[in-house]
Parts: sequence; structure tokens; C-alpha cells
Amino acid sequence: MFKKNLKKIIIGSVVILLPMLAGLILWNKLPELLPTHWNAAGEVDGWGSRAMVVFGESLGLLAIHWLCAAVCFADPRNKGQSGKAMLLVLWVCPALSVLVGAATYLTALGLQPFSMDKIMFIFMGLLFIAIGNYLPKCRRNYTIGIKVPWALDNEENWNATHRFAGKLWVGSGIATLLLAFLPWGEIGFWLSIGIILAAAVVSCVYSYIYYRKQLREGRR
Repeated sequence: MFKKNLKKIIIGSVVILLPMLAGLILWNKLPELLPTHWNAAGEVDGWGSRAMVVFGESLGLLAIHWLCAAVCFADPRNKGQSGKAMLLVLWVCPALSVLVGAATYLTALGLQPFSMDKIMFIFMGLLFIAIGNYLPKCRRNYTIGIKVPWALDNEENWNATHRFAGKLWVGSGIATLLLAFLPWGEIGFWLSIGIILAAAVVSCVYSYIYYRKQLREGRR
């Protein structure tokens, strides 16, 4: 399966390295210190050297990209995994690299049109919506999805859990997107964290309730 998706992994790797190339092109225009972190209000509160940011961020995400691919493809249950689910895994790091790279350089050059908190709300919202759409298509495995034991041990539970979780994560994505257009600042950040945790916990609780229902009806 790794060889089958090698082309996609390489294309994703090239996209991840695009911000590094952009940094080299803009090298003489960039200041010595570049932003590396934004607080909950979308304000820069961390800085790094030009070399560290230009090379470090892209190479770090490249390493994570290959690690995620290796872990997913090492899972024997992913041999027949949905191609769309795997595609999502392979494009999270490339999309994040382009987003962070653009935000970093635009902020450094004083050209950023939107605050970082709004950009992240939009990114996370779209990511949750994508995850929600792909969860129902995800087959049982140990690396992707709602991996609670009562779902992993039973295909019916797994499918029911992921159909429910898919709708829940799409709804969470829409709610997170709305935060980008509300003037809540730091409160919006904590609300987004709450939305993430709620979606994860409720999905697991639903799976357990479904498991108990299966036991009562003698279907396990």
C-alpha cells in the first residue's frame, strides 16, 4: 500500500517544502526574526531566527508527514482502507505547511490581511468538515477514526459510530467556522477547544452506548 501511495506522498512532500522555497526567494526582504507562535487572541508571542523558521517549519512538517504515512501504511487493517480517508491523512501536513508559511511571511512583511486566530478557525473548521465527510467511509483500523475497543472489535458498532461521528464532526466544523466571523477573540479559541473535545468525547460515548445496546439485544 505504501508503494501504491508513494506518488501522493511525494507530491505532498513537495507542497510542504514550497514555503521553504518561498522563504529563500524572499530571504533578503524578510527580517532577522520571524513569528513562530500566536496566542489565543491571534497576536504574535513567539519569534525565531530567519533560518530556523524558513527551514525548520517545513522540514519539521515534512518529517511528521512521512511519519504519519509510515504509521498508517504499517497498519495491516489499512490495506483495504478507503482511498479518500488516506488522501485526507496525506494532505493535512501539506495544507498546514502552506497555511503557516503564508501567515508567517505575510505577518513578517506587514501584509497579513486577517488575524491568525480567524485563519486557524477557518482551517480547523474546514478540516473538521472534511473529517466528518470521510469518517463514515473509514474501515476498521488501528490508526484512523474513533478507535475505542468496542468499535474496533465489532464492525456493526464501528460503522454506526462513524456514521454518527461523521455528522457530529461536520456540525463541529460549521460551528468552528462561525467563530472566525464573531468578535470573541480569546474566548473563541477556548470555544474551539471545547468543540473539539466535545466531538471526540461524544463520539466515544455514543460508541459505548451502542455497545451496551448490542449486549442487551444479544448481538455481541
